[in-house]
Parts: sequence; C-alpha cells; structure tokens
Amino acid sequence: MNSWGNIFRVTIWGESHGKQVGVSIDGVPAGIALCEDDFAADLDRRRSGAVGTTPRKESDTPHIVSGLYQGHTTGSPLTIEFFNEDTRSGDYSNLVTHPRPSHADWVAQKKWNGHNDPRGGGHFSGRITLGLVAAGVVAKKILGEQVIFSTEIIEIGGERDKQRHSEIIEQARMNNDSVGGIVECRIDGIPAGFGEPFFDSAESLMAHLLFSVPAVKGVEFGAGFAASRMLGSQHNDPIVDTDGHTMTNNAGGIVGGITNNNQIVLRAAIKPTPSISSEQNTFNFEHGAVEPLVIKGRHDVCITLRAAVVVEAAAAIALAELKLRA
Repeated sequence: MNSWGNIFRVTIWGESHGKQVGVSIDGVPAGIALCEDDFAADLDRRRSGAVGTTPRKESDTPHIVSGLYQGHTTGSPLTIEFFNEDTRSGDYSNLVTHPRPSHADWVAQKKWNGHNDPRGGGHFSGRITLGLVAAGVVAKKILGEQVIFSTEIIEIGGERDKQRHSEIIEQARMNNDSVGGIVECRIDGIPAGFGEPFFDSAESLMAHLLFSVPAVKGVEFGAGFAASRMLGSQHNDPIVDTDGHTMTNNAGGIVGGITNNNQIVLRAAIKPTPSISSEQNTFNFEHGAVEPLVIKGRHDVCITLRAAVVVEAAAAIALAELKLRA
C-alpha cells in the first residue's frame, strides 16, 4: 500500500516523470501554524546540485492544496503537491525490455503486468521521497520545538573520515560508478513512553518507514549490530537518575520498544545508486540473452548525500504517530 499510519496517516503518490508527486496526510491536528516556507529548509537538504548528485534540476516548490486555512491546519486531510518540471523520459525507453540491475524495473513490470510507468523508475524513483520529506516537516511541527533532530552522514564508501568523502565520490564519478553510505540520526527531547508493544514498538514503526525508502538496505538502533559482539555487562545502560537517564546509551533511547527519555540514536545504510554509467551485462528480455546495457539519464553518484533528510523525515513521521496515540 502507499499509505502508512493509523492516526497520522501518510499517503505518497505520483511518478518520477508524471505531472506531479506529492503527499496527503490525514490526522493532522487542527490549529498548527503552517505555510509553504516552512518546508524550504528540509527540501533544500534533499535538493540536487552538490557534486555527486543528479544534474536533474527541479524547483521542488510545495503547493498546499487542502487542509490549510488562514495559515493554520484545519484538521482535514493536508495535501502537498510538487510539479515535475525537468524530465527526459526518452532516456528510459530501452529499460522496458532491458531492465537495470538492482532497480525495480523488472519486478514492477511483473507485479503490474507491464502497466507500470517505467519513466525515471516511475513510482519506485527516489523522486517520490519528496512527499516523505514534506510529511516529515509536518511531523516535526506535531512533535514540537523541544524535539531536536541531528542528522549527519557518518560514512561514505566504507570511509568514516569525512575529509575523504568528496574524494571517494569523485573517484566513483570518474569511474562511471556509484557509492553508498551510512546516515546517523540522533533525536533529543522525546519523553519516556512512546511506543506500543508488541508490534508497534518505537523501533518497529521507525524501521518500517526507513525500509520504505528505496535506497535503505539496513537499519540499526543504539549499538546496533555491535551489540551482538558485546557482553551483557558491556551493553547494559545503568540508570543514573529519577528521569531514567542512563550512563551509556547502547539501547539508543529505546528499551522494550518504548522510549526511555534518552537520546534516540538510529543509523540507516544507503546502497549505491543502481543506475551507473558503466556498461553492465544483464538480461535483455526482447532478445532472450544477456547483453551489454548502458544506462542513459541523469543519476546520483552518491544518493546518500540527499538521503539524510529523508531518513530524518521517516523517523519524525513514526514519532508523530506515536505521540498522537499517547
């Protein structure tokens, strides 16, 4: 389904090269101050333009078409639209019969019997995350100013030294290749008690949304996978005060699926962009044989650069849902 949430219900719609993409959000409380300028900062973080990002230039101007009156939310569904203005659909004509490796071209055809929109990846494009970022802005309004998000790219191409990131991205570009990375999001100000065990734990809801982002291939909280290599005496977080603050934070701010008043720490692994300029040998369904494929179009060398704000938005949406349930 293209909708998520019980109270803060988010519906993502559109295709990469269609007329519009956007998001509709039901369950937004009435009376929240909101305007189109409120989206600018986060939309700018997702925008292309930096070295290593796609040359596709979109204005990404948000148009609020419902759920807002005189600068405040009305309580009815909030819909935000974005026009697609810089598309080159002809670059994708050969991918119907000669689909890209590790992209959704072939599985989309199989699922919808060839009725999917293949242009720019259609509904499977990273372009669709624009609506998710917009929903994240609204979610942060619901969470309130006391909740602070600090999100950064901590690794690119397996390298944690940030001074080398630009060099790694440039090397991938020169090699007609791509490179992945890891995004870390830290969230302060979430009180104890967010989370609905068993299946709607705080981690479950955030991970659900994070794995909905097309490029995310791994998610961890706190010590994450490193916890499997620790002793209990090393991993345990001793409580140090009546507010539940802990000496360490290997749990990443969540215990038993419920937030514990400590900083939430999560990381998302972002895969390399599958659309690379290097020639690849992959199956051509028209000819019935493995043949060389050269992918045309404009693609990110390192989508991680634009994914950080999407990861943050996904976490915010899940936390807004949990706050509205409280």
